[in-house]
Amino acid sequence: MVHNFLSPLTGSFAMPAAENPTVAMIGAAYRHHGLDWRYINCEVAPEALADAVRGARAMGWIGFNCSLPHKVAVIEHLDGLGESARIIGAVNTVVRRDGRLIGENTDGKGFVAALREIIDPAGKRVVLLGAGGAARAVGVEMALAGAAEITVVNRSPQRGEEVAAVIDEQTPAIGRYEPWVGHYHIPEGTDILINATSIGLFPDVDAVPEIEFSSLRADMVVADGIPNPSLTPFLKQAQALGCSTADGLGMLINQGIIAIRYWAGIDADADIMRKALADLGL
Repeated sequence: MVHNFLSPLTGSFAMPAAENPTVAMIGAAYRHHGLDWRYINCEVAPEALADAVRGARAMGWIGFNCSLPHKVAVIEHLDGLGESARIIGAVNTVVRRDGRLIGENTDGKGFVAALREIIDPAGKRVVLLGAGGAARAVGVEMALAGAAEITVVNRSPQRGEEVAAVIDEQTPAIGRYEPWVGHYHIPEGTDILINATSIGLFPDVDAVPEIEFSSLRADMVVADGIPNPSLTPFLKQAQALGCSTADGLGMLINQGIIAIRYWAGIDADADIMRKALADLGL
């Protein structure tokens, strides 16, 4: 039972999920750090989003996450946006600050935090595969973390050019678009290659982004935003060629750490959160 007036509440406005990994890892972090808090998963239909935000506001929720299809629609119900959420144009984390609900986006921040364990993005040349919401968030955060150039590779020119323009015009990085035709050849001088598409996500676990793997070099870092499975065939092939790799599970854990920092002001134990995901088979 959740005691709304005794335990600070955080949660997720989402569509139904049998076992929500975020609920498991954040709940484990709360227990480990002695926080008498609750993180609950709420099914919220699009037409009920405004009522859900009003309810969270009225009940004094510390904050909440938003998954699709609410990441853009929630903005009109908030009091303000953080810098990257404004540039990305989407929110996945809301935090109460001085009585105001402020929208943030931890999608890209979690990715950058995980990547920094391997390489500092500052000054690096990045190739970003994909131009969906995840790619947009990752591209913006990589730019804000100091990446020098980001090449957006996508099959749809309209979406690819749009993401590249956001990076080029609203961040310090150079953003450019290249069409994804056939098997994409990774340009010479690339430091970091990122798969920000859904290719390889469970249950389509054997799918691999169409690139020329012969164009990878051992000094490249290859990252995949797919959390399930964490070691995708894409990363396996990159490792076989000597590349250092970063997986999507690290991104998911760091997203949770950043959200808890927003809400509780503490740095949660990553190992505790990773174990909670491992107990779910991730």
